[in-house]
Amino acid sequence: MRKTLKLPRHMRWELKRPLGLLIGGEDAARRFKELLEGRRPRMLAVVGDTSTRNLLEVGVNPDIVVIDYKVMRRPITPYTLKDRRLIRARNPPGTIDEDAWRALEEAVTLKSGVAVIVEGEEDLLVLPLIILLPIGSLIVYGQPHEGLVVVEVTEERKRWAEEFMGRMEEAGSGAEGDLNQG
Repeated sequence: MRKTLKLPRHMRWELKRPLGLLIGGEDAARRFKELLEGRRPRMLAVVGDTSTRNLLEVGVNPDIVVIDYKVMRRPITPYTLKDRRLIRARNPPGTIDEDAWRALEEAVTLKSGVAVIVEGEEDLLVLPLIILLPIGSLIVYGQPHEGLVVVEVTEERKRWAEEFMGRMEEAGSGAEGDLNQG
C-alpha cells in the first residue's frame, strides 16, 4: 500500500509549469480531439472537472476521469457521467492520499468506463496516474487560464514522477501544500 504524501510549500513551483504539451485557447478540447485522431493511446485519463466536461462535450470518451465537482476550488453542480463505474476516494487538498492511490489502482485495473469521484481535491492525482498507467497512455489535465496539458506516459516521465513523489513529505510530518489545476 502506498503512503499518504503531502506537497511541501517549497515544491509547489515545480508543478506550476505544464508537465507535458500545452494546448492553449478556447478550442483546446477540439484541438486535442484532432491530435487524438490517428493515434491510439493505450489508455486515456482526464483529471479535472472542466477538462473532463470539455472533452466529453467534443466527443472524446476517456477511459478514466478523475473529478472532485469543483472548479478553481468552488463547488459546481454534479454532472452526469453516463455508463461509468463510480469509485469514490478521499484526497485532502495538497495530498496524494492512500485512499486515492487505491481508487486509481482500481480504475486502471478496470481499464475503461471509470470515474474516480474525489472528496477533497484531485489536482495532484496526475502524479500517481503517471506511475500507474501503462506506457503509451495519455493523461490530460487543465492548466488554469491557459488550456489543456497532455502528458504522455513514458519510462522517463514515470521516473520523474517517482522521484518527485519521493521528495514529498509523508502525512503527519506537518507539511502543507496545494496545487490549483483546472
